[in-house]
Amino acid sequence: MVIMNNLDFKKIDEQFREIDVALKPDYVEIKIPNAEENLFNGIKYFTAERAKWLHEYEHVAEWLSDNNGRGLLLVGNCGLGKSLLCRKVIPMIINFYCRKIVRIFDATDLNKKSMTDKILSSHLTCIDDLGTENELNDFGNRRIVFCELADRAEKDGKMLLITTNLSEEELRQKYGERTIDRLHAITRKIVFRGDSLRR
Repeated sequence: MVIMNNLDFKKIDEQFREIDVALKPDYVEIKIPNAEENLFNGIKYFTAERAKWLHEYEHVAEWLSDNNGRGLLLVGNCGLGKSLLCRKVIPMIINFYCRKIVRIFDATDLNKKSMTDKILSSHLTCIDDLGTENELNDFGNRRIVFCELADRAEKDGKMLLITTNLSEEELRQKYGERTIDRLHAITRKIVFRGDSLRR
């Protein structure tokens, strides 16, 4: 008669972590109290009397209330506050409530050799204006760092905050089906529609 013990996956995972092997991604959990109020206060801080509350911001506030370990993908029209939220307001909120630093990069930094290691090593990363980067690195070779970043984010639990004016189909053409599939798994996508607030 063979006696089988039940596997204690948590214990085994902890043993692997002791030898620096992470089998389970280290997701960043965000649960901000009064997320809608905090978000709008941040918007007002940066835009003063021009501050407006858009319907899409409600979805961002829901994400801030409980991100379920996922990042944020803000897509859509120009001038609706996507960059303001991801580059300024959300990093300040996360820093205050979670004591974590969001590293902020322009998409144009993605293929700069001097920036690649910083971008890939960051656990909380904002990539602003995805799709505007040059596909050639500093040496003229084609390298799509964003695909590597999305892959690492899925495997390691890195949190990405991403803004883009590209549609999902344009993102798919630029980065491929695998990367878009990963983005679906690791981020919450919010689509911004309407006219620019800059006018």
